[in-house]
Formats: sequence, structure tokens, C-alpha cells
Amino acid sequence: MKTLITTIIALIGIAAFSSAQNDNKMKQNAQNDNKGKTVMLFNFENDNQGQVPSSFSTAATGNPKSLKWGVVVDNRNKAVAQQALNSGSCYNLLVLDKVRFENFSAEVRIKAVSGDEDQGGGLVWRYIDKDNYYIARYNPLENNLRLYHIVKGSRKQLQSVDIEIKQGEWFTMAVEMKGNKIICSLNGKRLIETSDDTFKSAGFIGLWTKADAVTFFDDLGIVAIK
Repeated sequence: MKTLITTIIALIGIAAFSSAQNDNKMKQNAQNDNKGKTVMLFNFENDNQGQVPSSFSTAATGNPKSLKWGVVVDNRNKAVAQQALNSGSCYNLLVLDKVRFENFSAEVRIKAVSGDEDQGGGLVWRYIDKDNYYIARYNPLENNLRLYHIVKGSRKQLQSVDIEIKQGEWFTMAVEMKGNKIICSLNGKRLIETSDDTFKSAGFIGLWTKADAVTFFDDLGIVAIK
């Protein structure tokens, strides 16, 4: 009887361990939901502190002094941080370079930590290379959300909306693009709805800051849509 009970307890323990492993893998890798959509979730909890998270690569538009992306611990929670102190029109990039998305919805939590020249950051998508992509970014120094595209390394503003989120506060940015339609939201509120035909094909999705903006990012989620 004792042997049977011991065996049952062992099996329960193995099942719980297996379930936890599967949960972690779901948060870090592409999955298919029951509607056939590709879902990717990244919380960086399984990545090593100080290292670039797996499946991502660093890049910069312009001339960076350094590239410094890495996993940090923020109040016992892991996030990925941009910590390089660049300047001018230097755009710091962390790109999920394994899967391309054309039509998608994506969201990420962001905290502007510091920066004298610039603060905050946002999402990039339909990323072809370091000189060609879309950006949505929030900057607490300017109190605005802006949508841009970068073409051959040159940035052009498409839309801008004033909104105030304080430095040091976590907020959620969401972007959806389907065809040429773009929707950008902060904390669940739609602020930008427009269209643009600059980049029509699938591209990578990533994270972005400018110059010396030290910024934390967490809970990046991407869903492919039809």
C-alpha cells in the first residue's frame, strides 16, 4: 500500500513538473490556438540576467556608441532593458528575427526609466532591416504617442497624439496592422487609426528606443491575424 501511495505521489510530481515546463514553453515560443492563429508570448522569465533574450538580436539605425540590451530584474520580475547611452538620431533596436508577420496584433508593457535627450520607446514592425520599418513610440518628455516609418534610415512622422504617462510608470502599448490599416493604442485606448502603404509585405517585430532612453519592456505578445 505504501509503495502504491509513493508511486502515485511521484507521478503527480512528474505531471506537475511537466505542466510547468509546458507553461513556460508556451510563454516563450510560438503556439497555435484553437482557431489556428499563431501566438507568441515573451515574458523573459527563462532568459539569463544581463543577456540578450533568446530569439532576439540587436541592431541600431544610425551610429551607436554601443548596443546594450539585456534581461534585468525589476521588483522581482524579469524584463528586457535598453541601457545604452547613445545620442542624436540613433535608434536602438531589439528584433524578434525568427518569424515574419504581415497582419498581426501585438502588445508590450513599457516603462521609461531615464534619459536626458529622449525617454520611453515602443514597437517596430514590418521590419525589413535596420533602415526600413514602422515605429510606434511613446515619449514622456514630450507627452505624445507618435507613429513613424523609417525608409532608408530616414524617419518620417505619420501621426501624433498628445497623452500623459509619467516616467517610471508601466504602461501597455498595442499595435494592430491589417493590410495598410494601422491602429495604435495605449493602456487599452485607441489613439491612432490611419493607413499607410510604405511597407506592404511581412516583416519582423521588435522593440525600439532612441538615443539615451533607458527603457524596460515586458510581456511582449504577438498574434497573427488574417
